[in-house]
Amino acid sequence: MAEAATDPRRTVVQQGLFTRGLATISQAILWLLFSLLFSIIVEWVGMVIWWPEQGLDHSRTMLAKEISYLDTDFRRSIVTSDPARFAKEVADGTYHYLFEVTRVVAFIHWVSPSSRQKEQGMRPTLHKIYWPLVEFVIAAMQVTQVFSVRLAILSLATPVFLLFSLVALVDGLVQRDLRRWGGGRESSFVYHYAKKAVLPLVVITWVTYLALPFSLHPTFIVIPFAALFAFAVAVTASTFKKYL
Repeated sequence: MAEAATDPRRTVVQQGLFTRGLATISQAILWLLFSLLFSIIVEWVGMVIWWPEQGLDHSRTMLAKEISYLDTDFRRSIVTSDPARFAKEVADGTYHYLFEVTRVVAFIHWVSPSSRQKEQGMRPTLHKIYWPLVEFVIAAMQVTQVFSVRLAILSLATPVFLLFSLVALVDGLVQRDLRRWGGGRESSFVYHYAKKAVLPLVVITWVTYLALPFSLHPTFIVIPFAALFAFAVAVTASTFKKYL
């Protein structure tokens, strides 16, 4: 069977560093939006099925607990000298730009009061539509603030991943040199799969913590995933080919 001829006019376009950077940023934004949307949907479902007696208090309590973790256990950080204030500023800034600048809060204040007798216009109709959904709208706004606080916490926890990965990289390179001078076997299969697991572990950490429908101390998320991330980095470095 004759081999298919290659079209000389067909060229392979390789993405540059700038293009790959934009693609990575866009994917990160999409994952963040997915986590936020998933958190809001889970909160709405929980208000109907899992915690109907709590209602709005559930998301309000979550917000208070997330900030209390910073007040009690994270008093110092490499990123900022006051982690709790930093998280509050992120939450307040998110609320300001998403709900105040866009006039969402003003619309809620306008449509919330009950309609007066013989009042005409769009407001009475919008009030009838909005009023049964008022708790869900406010819950979505509070979950967005919880999301922003958790996003600030993960930003403050970034040095933990860097420190773990640095130690793992050094250990992996030492293991590679020992394998190189000891005549050990190398496995490209293990190397490629460990390399592919590095970035997804970071994504899973962020998505899991941001989308949790309940409050959980950040340590129980950051430390285990940072250890798994470090393990993947160590395996990647130790199984890297012996000769360049």
